[in-house]
Amino acid sequence: MDINVQWVFTSMALLGLASGMIGTFALLKKQSLIGDAMAHAALPGICIAFLLYGQKSLLVFLIGAACSGYIATVCIQFIVKHTRIKEDAAIGIVLSVFFGLGIVLLTWINQHEGGNQSGINDFLFGKAASLTGSDVNVLTVTAITMIITILIFFKEFKIITFDRTFAQGIGVPVSLLNGVLMFLIVSVVVIGLQAVGVVLMSALFITPALAARYWTEKLEWMTLLAGVFGALSGVAGAYTSLVAYVPTGPLVIIFATMLFLFSFLFAPKRGLCSKMIRRYIQRRTLRSKQLVYKRGEQA
Repeated sequence: MDINVQWVFTSMALLGLASGMIGTFALLKKQSLIGDAMAHAALPGICIAFLLYGQKSLLVFLIGAACSGYIATVCIQFIVKHTRIKEDAAIGIVLSVFFGLGIVLLTWINQHEGGNQSGINDFLFGKAASLTGSDVNVLTVTAITMIITILIFFKEFKIITFDRTFAQGIGVPVSLLNGVLMFLIVSVVVIGLQAVGVVLMSALFITPALAARYWTEKLEWMTLLAGVFGALSGVAGAYTSLVAYVPTGPLVIIFATMLFLFSFLFAPKRGLCSKMIRRYIQRRTLRSKQLVYKRGEQA
């Protein structure tokens, strides 16, 4: 296998691992929509970065996407604080406006000479084959940094996720850690844009965590399983994309969704089929006891 392909698979595995692990905390803190908003809000930042820089550069694009995502976050907080609009509605408004602006800028860029060769279109649905050596390096280093950060602050993230008041009582810097977690959410969304795409990055962010939730009640195992599911989805999607020459994002999400459906149906405790089997056994047991009781009365 070509060394470049191996690097792409490694970076996709690390991206999926980081996405799943960070997505676990976002899911439990009920901040799933934030990832979706950040992904869609990143598009105008990418387009503006290209217009200013004049050529494709993943690092420059990521800086533009991060700035755009930060502005979107500020807008959401401003709307929630100064109006009667709730957070989910504010996220929907900001998401739509920023994504619409991004589509307008993307169309304008593609209508100009050289714009359609800029590689910006790959940010819509993702394309693993478009990753260059420098892109892979940026993605890999960033993903590893985020994974290490999660491992270092895992206990603190666990406390502020489940009991914010207790965390404040024992002196944990809740606001700072929430800021770190939000930074991780924005970062993992941003670095995954070219590989998975603006439209579907939020699904890779949440779906592995949802799948892992069906298998365990412990946060440690849920975080690990979510990371594994994300890594498997990333590698499988990247491989199929390279072989079939189709966008990576939809394939990655298809594999992630397959893992979710398998978990939804066959997880030992929470799976639908497992619940049906347990109910069937309980009914059979209850009927057997009723028959025994009736026979005892007749005797």
